[in-house]
Amino acid sequence: MPPRKIRVLIIDDSAVVRRMATDALNADPAIEVVGTAVDPYAARDKIKELNPDVITLDIEMPRMDGLTFLEILMQRRPVPVIVMSSLSQRGSEHALEALRLGAFDVIGKPCGSYSFGDLGIELTAKIKAAAATTLRALPPPIKPVIRAANAPRPPGIVTPMRSFDPRALILLGASTGGTEALREVITHLPNNLPGIAIVQHIPALFSRAFADRLRSISALDVREAVDGDRLAPGVALVAPGNFHLLLQWQHDHYRARVTTGPEICHQRPAVDMLFKSATDCGAAPHTVAGVLTGMGKDGADGLLHLREKGAVTFAQDEASSIVYGMPRAAWENKGAQRQLPLNQVADFIIRQFSHSRVTQPATIHHS
Repeated sequence: MPPRKIRVLIIDDSAVVRRMATDALNADPAIEVVGTAVDPYAARDKIKELNPDVITLDIEMPRMDGLTFLEILMQRRPVPVIVMSSLSQRGSEHALEALRLGAFDVIGKPCGSYSFGDLGIELTAKIKAAAATTLRALPPPIKPVIRAANAPRPPGIVTPMRSFDPRALILLGASTGGTEALREVITHLPNNLPGIAIVQHIPALFSRAFADRLRSISALDVREAVDGDRLAPGVALVAPGNFHLLLQWQHDHYRARVTTGPEICHQRPAVDMLFKSATDCGAAPHTVAGVLTGMGKDGADGLLHLREKGAVTFAQDEASSIVYGMPRAAWENKGAQRQLPLNQVADFIIRQFSHSRVTQPATIHHS
């Protein structure tokens, strides 16, 4: 008997998008589009009737917007949802809010009439990942407190620390589920830590909104990286969508390099590229690096090279990961020295810098 196909319901008010998404998904033998709906009201009845495994959801729709529908759906009948959001500032903010409300992932939706092309390939991959994931029960979402631009920065969790080596560095990589995982980590870090470089797999144009949101709710100066940026203590640089983020050591500090180039592990930005650049410029003995939730294996090889050169490394554990793909790969290839629940990651990082320099943990928790 052939394996059961993944049942997908498409919710979008655009007939063009519904048709193109249906054609792209039905072209994969493992997926079947069992229905479409023009708005959440029509979708409500079809969800009951068709029992889909995964839903694709537009945000801007008549009668009820996608965010309102998503919040209701996650509370009453949780099902993996892939959000398709326009590539605009407003679309970016909506996409991040959708992830906070429990969406499995988001993809950028170009405006107007277009060919799905690579977008169809991306959507197919995310549908398969969503269907293979056990949906975790989410607590009611807490609206983040957004500060005004001129408001004083919150103190964060400030722990007295000795001075650290100017080469000290924190590196974080994540993919699916990573925007909320990174929010959990970053908002619990003080602003007296070494510079932080972050690669989050995220659509182009969404990364700036993501960095701005983190900056507004944390003690750190979080920014979307610009080529030539200085990575200083208290600063966190986020790789721009569709660009690799690399680091270079210049005299007495790190500088960001934002570059194009081929995709690595089907990703740009790629975690492996960031980690490799840190290894190449001699940062490893002074670095704490970790891989958080995400599908695929990006970051595993780079983390292993960092560890072999003296970095302190970790991966998020399976129980707290939305998708235990990237962390699993980093654990299984021994790139990660230990696995950590998400709610312990910030404290772990802080403790590594409670000494005068980063040192290897006394015990390597790996079997």
